[in-house]
Amino acid sequence: MSTDITTFTGWAATSAGAPLERFSYDPGLLGDEDVEVAVEFCGVCHSDQSLIDNEWGISKYPFIPGHEVVGSIVRVGAQVHALKVGQRVGIGWFNGSCMHCTSCMGGSHHLCGTAKPIIIGSHGGFADRVRSHWAWTLPIPDGIDPAAAGPLFCAGSTVFNPLVEFNIKPTDRVGVVGIGGLGHLALRFLNAWGCEVTALTSSLSKQDEAKRLGAHKVVASTDSDAVKAIAGTLDFLLITANANLDWTAMIGTLRAKGRLNFVGIVPSAIPVHVFDLIPQQKTLSASPVGSPSSTATMLEFCARHQIVPQVEYFPMSRVNEAIDHLRSGKARYRVVLDASK
Repeated sequence: MSTDITTFTGWAATSAGAPLERFSYDPGLLGDEDVEVAVEFCGVCHSDQSLIDNEWGISKYPFIPGHEVVGSIVRVGAQVHALKVGQRVGIGWFNGSCMHCTSCMGGSHHLCGTAKPIIIGSHGGFADRVRSHWAWTLPIPDGIDPAAAGPLFCAGSTVFNPLVEFNIKPTDRVGVVGIGGLGHLALRFLNAWGCEVTALTSSLSKQDEAKRLGAHKVVASTDSDAVKAIAGTLDFLLITANANLDWTAMIGTLRAKGRLNFVGIVPSAIPVHVFDLIPQQKTLSASPVGSPSSTATMLEFCARHQIVPQVEYFPMSRVNEAIDHLRSGKARYRVVLDASK
């Protein structure tokens, strides 16, 4: 395959909720600080579905989804020195940031006010090639299966980031609400981190699987008595589910100085009384996908502990079937497209 091509081809959303269609575009000149990656695998995330369906009201069509990209570098810009042609790399939610604001200069590129999501205003990884700024293009360590690595760059980074940001300790008791694409990785990370892990799920049919993934205890998140039974026991509670819950009860599971942190996009406003927080100095927070540095640390952690997402594979040519599978709620727990098929 020639490394210098002028047209990229992928599968694009052309209107809200419509099946993806083959689409080609001219990516323009390669930027001096950019790299071009031949896509080998790409995860299918709920955020892809949200943008395809315009659930957030910001989608502009046509666009090619896909922000959990794994592939090999085929071209580098004139000012790229840290990466080389032939390296296998991954790209996540962002593919660029300003590189000069306080956040970027402080290592928090993911908090840059002008950080560029790869599938908002540009085209993503349901394609033969993508481009990204070199800082957002991360080498995949030896020991991580590249076929399963894609979801680490979004789901993995999102649930790993709070462990670093909020200084979660190996001695902490931690709860994870929602055992899905995000939650199943959170269980694996926290178990390997050394924490005592409680899984809270609306489906107790997942009890055995949650324990296999790393939970020491499993609690029904919709059973008020079961949630009350763990009141005051958790140092940290990670909300990965996109669901409305009894937030007073969830806050009640925390110990003094405990933190409840959102990474899932819950559908409604969160009713919270300040007196549920003040007496024991509890905290509510939320966090996005991690910085390039945090994500690179996560990749090293995964390689050391042999952690990969639990994935199901679809050929890229059957991308619409893969999205329907995700929409149905049947994915266990991430879907990955194989670009060679």
